[in-house]
Amino acid sequence: MSSMAKSNKQLHIAMFPWLAFGHILPTFELAKIIAQKGHFVTFISTPRNITRLPKFPPHLNPFLNLVGLPILPQHKANLPENAESTMDIPSNELHYLEMAYEGLQESLAELLKITNPNWIFYDFIAPFVPAIAHTLHIPCVYFLVCPAWNICFLDTPKSQLDQNPSVFRTKPEDFFGPPKWVPFPSKIGFKHYEIMKMFRDFNENKETLLSSGSNFVKAISACDLFAFRSCPELESEWLNLLSELHNKPVLPVGLIPPSLQVRMVDDEDNNPVWLKLKSWLDKQGKGSVVYVAFGSEAKLTQQDLTELALGLELSGLPFLWALRKVQVSSADLPNEFEDRTKDCGLVCREWVPQLKILEHESVGAYFTHCGGGSVLEGLNFGHVLVTLPFICDQSLYARVLEEKKLGVEIPRNDQDGSLTRSSVAKSLRLAMVDEEGSIYRENAKQMGLVVSDRDRHDRYIENFIEYLQNYNKAQH
Repeated sequence: MSSMAKSNKQLHIAMFPWLAFGHILPTFELAKIIAQKGHFVTFISTPRNITRLPKFPPHLNPFLNLVGLPILPQHKANLPENAESTMDIPSNELHYLEMAYEGLQESLAELLKITNPNWIFYDFIAPFVPAIAHTLHIPCVYFLVCPAWNICFLDTPKSQLDQNPSVFRTKPEDFFGPPKWVPFPSKIGFKHYEIMKMFRDFNENKETLLSSGSNFVKAISACDLFAFRSCPELESEWLNLLSELHNKPVLPVGLIPPSLQVRMVDDEDNNPVWLKLKSWLDKQGKGSVVYVAFGSEAKLTQQDLTELALGLELSGLPFLWALRKVQVSSADLPNEFEDRTKDCGLVCREWVPQLKILEHESVGAYFTHCGGGSVLEGLNFGHVLVTLPFICDQSLYARVLEEKKLGVEIPRNDQDGSLTRSSVAKSLRLAMVDEEGSIYRENAKQMGLVVSDRDRHDRYIENFIEYLQNYNKAQH
């Protein structure tokens, strides 16, 4: 990268992430940072998703254009009212959202013809994006908001299949550990209950999932380069492996830490929910509080909710639990749980300013579902992570974090994935106070220095932009 000539060329980048806020929000953060550096970004989603994006400073208005492409009526009819993202639908109706996403391709093509960007960013299951873009001579970036280890594990590279067809995985046990093309030691893999659920889901929805899998593979293979919300300090071996397996450039854009994000800080500081939570946190001891949050899409069963609550109580540790209604549906906390824990715990059922909570000095650990953005936010402040993954990419994150001694995963029954209050309490105390867990706390503190290094991650983005400016289509 350093050998490339500097360029002052202003870029126009279009971004069209998958209709899930775990994809939309990190892509939008990158969009704002690139716009802040004087490049023009057209950020594309559906109208309702556009309205749900966080506010951005007015000085970015000349550089950031938000475009909402309406879902076609025939696809809207299959979705719940106002459903335009994964958080709005049950998991068994995901294929309807995929059809709606694919149905945007004609309006996307018209937009790209009119705006003629230098690049388009896309992700997940959208092979129609590079198909459209390449007819318009627009190069494509497959932008991953997750680490490279996800692609290395989940995708069977064509180069490997061509050399040895036996590497194709067909049995549950094939997924318990790393695939044969991973040349270095790793504990990455799925648990028995996780892979069996995937196989059951596959058998029940074979046609739909085969189509999704095929689109995923096509979308990956059609890009001109990979970009990852990642850095070599986190996973150099996986980044190098991905480049070798696919014979394409792999560029980390850094971890986009909170210090680099373009935020409306004044609005956050004066938010009434935050002022109430801050008052409570100010009364707690330094590094004593477990912050508990499982994202916006994890659905907790009554059994999960009960064991989690009683495990928190059993641990004896102060806690702040962001418990959204969408997570628990009809489930309830155990009787009198909040009364019994009112001296050391707080349950908040409203939206909470997560970054403000995590940066408060009283927080010492983050009990998380292991979504990529949440993990990086926790590590940014040097917090040890206690992990309870719910879906496949979160599970892989949890395994690697455990391997790197950055996270303590809650043990679960290997057959059905159930958990117990004692395992919750024991894991929390290991992460927070037990001597045995000191290695996790120290490693998290050291990784926090890397994740929170604004200058380091700004250089990754600068190098990435420089690559985009100097890219020569004729050479690729």
